[in-house]
Amino acid sequence: MRALTTGVDRAIEWPVVTSFTRIGCAIRRRVAGWRPLESYDLSGRVALVTGATSGIGFAAAEALANMGAHVIVLGRDQTRADAARRELVRLTGAQHISTALASMDDAADIRRAAAEVMSQHSRLDILVHNAGALAAAYRRSPMGVEQTSAAQVAGPFLLTGLLLERLELGAPGCVITVSSGGAYLAPLTVSGLDPAPAAFDGSLQYARAKRAQIALTELWAERSKRRSIVFHSMHPGWVDTLGLAGSLPRFRQLLRPLLRSPKEGADTIAWLAADPEAEQTSGAFWFDRARRPAHRIARTRTADTVERRERLWAWCESTSGWALPRLDETGA
Repeated sequence: MRALTTGVDRAIEWPVVTSFTRIGCAIRRRVAGWRPLESYDLSGRVALVTGATSGIGFAAAEALANMGAHVIVLGRDQTRADAARRELVRLTGAQHISTALASMDDAADIRRAAAEVMSQHSRLDILVHNAGALAAAYRRSPMGVEQTSAAQVAGPFLLTGLLLERLELGAPGCVITVSSGGAYLAPLTVSGLDPAPAAFDGSLQYARAKRAQIALTELWAERSKRRSIVFHSMHPGWVDTLGLAGSLPRFRQLLRPLLRSPKEGADTIAWLAADPEAEQTSGAFWFDRARRPAHRIARTRTADTVERRERLWAWCESTSGWALPRLDETGA
């Protein structure tokens, strides 16, 4: 049975249309016999989900709440966050849902939100970095760098760092970063994370940020070995969301019958947060409940050097204003 499952998975993995769409999700669920998410019990655990007011983030928050977790919906706007909380309560019947506010491209906002979460919760078991959108035009963030990179690279780096102590109490705590299959086309770059306005390309910038997220997940796993925290990155496939409709309308129109639902896109997020298998490894890249290679083409693999990763980590520390204690880095 395992050989059959592996064979079917490989057959649909390389043709991107069969893998990234709802076709791949449906086949893998049936062949591998995925355990239903509702059978997991996360009672007593606390989960913070960024970008949880709509789309994949909302679906992930719903799944975690259905499993019994106390879910903190982090959004940029109080009205939208409150509306998402009310809808989650209606859908799940769970009363253990709260909100927090922060714009993930603003270090001051992130620090305030982290302090609020820590003041209200003695522990944090699950942190899901989902916030992020494909921007149509260049914008400079309050962090002083291009907004996409701030919100999807430096901001999550800062939030993770500020919440490390709480996450460690999860034993193991779990950090899940929602990347994208678009990262497969983007070599790791540091200078490209803050391009000149005239050189800005929204799709390329988004892919660069998603590539950086995968590299940072591996770096967090390496540099936090002393802590009882596991780090995962994943991609949800091609999902029909409002963000996709706004940023890539032609792509959505062409493939809409095949696009995944937000619930299908969020499945691996919730599974990584709940399944014991995911606790056994750290730093991996996941898709449809299976570990996947971080690279598909040679040019992204050769660009992903130790030196460039060191520069990426230093860029995150400089941009966010937070540095990992040296004890964590050395393991001494």
